[in-house]
Amino acid sequence: MGTVTDSNKGSRTAAQVAASGSRRVIVGITGASGSIYGQRMVQVLLRLGLEVHLVATPAAVSTWGFELNEPLAADRLAQDDERPRLIIHPTDDLFASIASGSYRTCGMVVIPCSVKTLAAIAQGFSDNLLTRAADVCLKERRPLVLVLRETPLSLVHLENMARAVRAGAVVLPASPGFYDHPKTIDDLVDFIVGRALDHLIDGHGIGPRWTGTEGEGSWHAC
Repeated sequence: MGTVTDSNKGSRTAAQVAASGSRRVIVGITGASGSIYGQRMVQVLLRLGLEVHLVATPAAVSTWGFELNEPLAADRLAQDDERPRLIIHPTDDLFASIASGSYRTCGMVVIPCSVKTLAAIAQGFSDNLLTRAADVCLKERRPLVLVLRETPLSLVHLENMARAVRAGAVVLPASPGFYDHPKTIDDLVDFIVGRALDHLIDGHGIGPRWTGTEGEGSWHAC
């Protein structure tokens, strides 16, 4: 079990505690296709100097290995100097820091998000650490971005999406734009990762932005 710290003790000020929370992002990865989105998200957040709390379901681990031909492992995601800022939590560890609303973070992104996980989050069914962390973000009014990866969508899926949005989540389907004339799969991935990051942090520099149709420079990098 994690350590409970008395807020009246210790050397950190309230401002320092708040600042540390603003540099933490939770990343949930499910078994939906699109592991490359989760991989890129973690790598970008670490590159930006943030602390990443990663929780991946067993199905996510299987899909990751199948799609990316490598294990979901810290040494594959982080450079040596980034490793201390990558915390990987087991999905059954409901005593983890991110299971509590008193542990400050700047929000969570589930990328990719399966319709099963969407349903659990929309219904408040916190049966593992990923769905519990998402529930915490909703109840604490912190950003929660669900990068849904499914098509076509049934009425059940759409109703769960609507329920999640009403609860405070952002549902962001993995549907990249093409106005920036993408040339590689990485371009398409960055489009979605950048849009998801827009709801979590500022100044990330990932993906294009539309600036209008005036002249040739109708889009630019962040």
